[in-house]
Amino acid sequence: MELAVSRLDVGGLPVVAVRGEVDVYSAPTLQQNLTQLLDEGESTIVVDMSEVAFLDSTGLGALIAARTATDKAGGTLPIVCNQDRILKLFTITGLDGVFAIFPSVDEAVASAAR
Repeated sequence: MELAVSRLDVGGLPVVAVRGEVDVYSAPTLQQNLTQLLDEGESTIVVDMSEVAFLDSTGLGALIAARTATDKAGGTLPIVCNQDRILKLFTITGLDGVFAIFPSVDEAVASAAR
């Protein structure tokens, strides 16, 4: 399954919807999309990973880099994830303590709007 990345606006915030597999081959595409939004002046970006089938360490690295960049810009990088296998990866790596993870886009947007 290939990676598909789309952008939409929800509640005035950019949401990057990710679908498919985020691995060593596709993670650069995700990182480019997030970097482009940051370059356009966005500081808070919601990443919707609810349709991600696979995530490896390269994908996690892209998310960490984006979180660092949003933090420097004074924003946040809320993650939307409701799949147990992906949530388990965040837990095993301890990244569930680094990222704010929400079960829905609406909850992530509401949290970021505070």
